[in-house]
Amino acid sequence: MDTLRAMRVFIRTLELGSLSAAARELNSTQPTVSKTLAHLEGQLKVRLIERGTRGLSPTEQGQRFYREAKSIVEQFDTAVGDIQGMTGQAAGFLRINAPVGLGQYRINAMVQQFMAEQPAIDVELILSDRFADLVEEGIDIAFRLGGPLPPGAIGRHLATVPRFLAASPAYLERRGRPTAPAELAEHDVVRFAWTPGNTLELFREEEQLRVGVTSRFRVNNALAIREALLLGGGLGVCPEWLIADLLDSGKLVRVLPEWSAGCQELYLLYPSRLYQPLRTKLFIDFVAGQFTSLRGFEHPGLRQRP
Repeated sequence: MDTLRAMRVFIRTLELGSLSAAARELNSTQPTVSKTLAHLEGQLKVRLIERGTRGLSPTEQGQRFYREAKSIVEQFDTAVGDIQGMTGQAAGFLRINAPVGLGQYRINAMVQQFMAEQPAIDVELILSDRFADLVEEGIDIAFRLGGPLPPGAIGRHLATVPRFLAASPAYLERRGRPTAPAELAEHDVVRFAWTPGNTLELFREEEQLRVGVTSRFRVNNALAIREALLLGGGLGVCPEWLIADLLDSGKLVRVLPEWSAGCQELYLLYPSRLYQPLRTKLFIDFVAGQFTSLRGFEHPGLRQRP
């Protein structure tokens, strides 16, 4: 039996909480995963996992073996990555998670370019506005835009994302163009769902203020906000990268251009600083370089997330 492979199966089965989930991730079958775990337990002569009606749970020996096995696998993968780096080889599979809007408008193109440069690397790009659990869902790299980061998150700061108010010329012709923040109360403001309260926070140099607004339409997707503004549904806060083409064509225009909304921070997260195969390191360095010249992203200096 391939002991290292069996250790990987054991680790992911425990992390995912089920044989079927581990089988799907490992491109195997549930009976094969079960047989592999049974062989591993037979080799070690201890029971590692209890199988009950409520799912899987590690035994005391299983908890200890999980910690040791994960360390061994991480060290092995790091060693392989170092060797591959010496030969310039990179291969394998990357599962990447990104917000829907950012993924469709920016990350997808980056992934295509990266794959063209690295023909032996396969990529699965999962677009979701939900904050995915990297370990539980087997994600190698995740883009996080705005909002608090998970406790103990490990990653790299990619950029600061400025945001501002925008609307369609048709909407402004119909409802009037605001000339001061207080006038926003007379307009329909398209907002992201779950945004607390009914105020907008705006900034101008050292000045900061909150204004009350009315939001008849809220939606939990950046692309839907983009479309709603384009259709004249109101005015709203958007990052430049999301609507740059519409600004260039005149289909959207800035509102109160001397004022801006709060910036968002863009991070690239990964589950472990130790477990970074060459393919992961290459992608991290690749996208970091892409964002340094991409419109709508500012770079006060790339920094590591502790």
